[in-house]
Formats: sequence, C-alpha cells, structure tokens
Amino acid sequence: MKLYMFQCGILKTKKHLITMGRGIGQPFDVPVPFFLIKHPRGNVLFDTGNALAVVNNKAKHWGTVVESYDPVMTKDDYVVAQLAKVGVKPEEITHVIFSHLHLDHAGGTGEFSNAIHYVQRTEMQYAYMPDFFQAGAYIRADFDKPHLNWHLLEGYQDDCYDVLGDGKLQIVFTPGHSPGHQSLLVKLEKWGPTLLTGDSVYTEEILEEDVLPGLVYSPPDAVKSIKKMRDLRRVNGVRIITGHDPIAWAKFNLAPACYE
Repeated sequence: MKLYMFQCGILKTKKHLITMGRGIGQPFDVPVPFFLIKHPRGNVLFDTGNALAVVNNKAKHWGTVVESYDPVMTKDDYVVAQLAKVGVKPEEITHVIFSHLHLDHAGGTGEFSNAIHYVQRTEMQYAYMPDFFQAGAYIRADFDKPHLNWHLLEGYQDDCYDVLGDGKLQIVFTPGHSPGHQSLLVKLEKWGPTLLTGDSVYTEEILEEDVLPGLVYSPPDAVKSIKKMRDLRRVNGVRIITGHDPIAWAKFNLAPACYE
C-alpha cells in the first residue's frame, strides 16, 4: 500500500481564520491537500481539492468567499492533472472519501464515475441546507451529483469504518469543523499508522494547544475530535497529518514521491 500527497494550490487567507483569535489580520497562505492511497484492492482518494472552475473564474464559482479565502491554482493543480503524475486515470479511482463537502475538499466531485463515494449522512444533509455562517463554504455545483454511487455513513455508529475489509483504511468520525466531518486512518507498513485529518485540525498549533479552528460548526464536538486524535497519537503512535498547516506540510514529500 502506498500513500501519495498532492497539493491543489493554496488559499491566501488570514491566520485568525485558521486559528481562532490568534494572528488577527496576519496574512497566512495555506496548502490545499488531497491524497491518493494505492491499495491492492483499489485506488482510494481522500478529498478532491478545488474545482477546475476556480482556475477560470474563482469569483463566479466561489462568490464572496474569495474575500476571506482566495484560491490560487492552475489547471495543472487540479485533481485529474495531479493524478496523472502517478499514472492514475479518473476511471481507475475505485473509492472517494470526503472529509467533508466544503469547497476546497469536494471540488473534484463528479470526475470519478466508477468510484464509491463516502460521506457522512449528516454532512450531505447539511451541505444542501447549511446555516448562514457556513453557507459560503458549500458550493452546490461541486457536490450535487446524485448520479454517483454514494455511500452514506452514520456518525459514531459507523466509527472506524473499514473501507476495504482488511483494517488498513478506516474512516474515523471527527465532527466539529462541520457536522459530518470524517478523517482517514491509513495503516502503512513502513511509515506506520497515519491519520489524514482533513479540517478537523487545521494546524499542529491546534493539535498541541487549546485553540479552535477558525471556522467551526460545533466547538464542543471539535474539542472532542481533537482529543480523540491526541489519544490516537499517545496510545497507538498514530502520525497526525493536519489539514492546512504550511509549515508542517512543507516537511512532506509530494507526489510522485510516496510513503509505504
């Protein structure tokens, strides 16, 4: 099994929008990651980055959200072009797992028609009718693809869902940033167990200190999820890959390099 890390451009933002109450007004450029796991039983994507429409007209596709999170990407940063670096075609993706359906994670939805698409039921429901403070983060044109093969998970009832039946890929329920946020535990043979956190923990600062993500649906749930990740690291030695940390992200080898 191999883990590939990709970057779909950056978001130009302010630090207080990443770490709540800290770095107010400070410019902060963050990566937009997504991941591919090559497994003997299939090719699994975790998140899909920004939509290609962002390249052509970001203001039209994202609306006023670009005033707070300004996407910078090229067509070569798009998920389909990036996967070509490791010789994977869209039709060869067998599973797509969404951490959640925000615009910088679900932009490539619809490209992988042969795949099973995993999302929490609560996330799908909320994406269609979000509260006003998260409405800008959901772009209906990105995820509204009813023709796809959707597999809806049921929160804590499906916690640690075994994607391929061998225990190597497990979907961990980590709500807080959004109501149906989920992370992916990848049990690599050499590199060791690794948790891809999506936006449940933006940066290592949030993981190490008591600070909330800048955008959060439920602070109590976010805190529970962060504690859950800390416990996974402390008890099981799980490596935590945070979602938008420019310093931590720079330490990893991006595709076509991989981790095994």
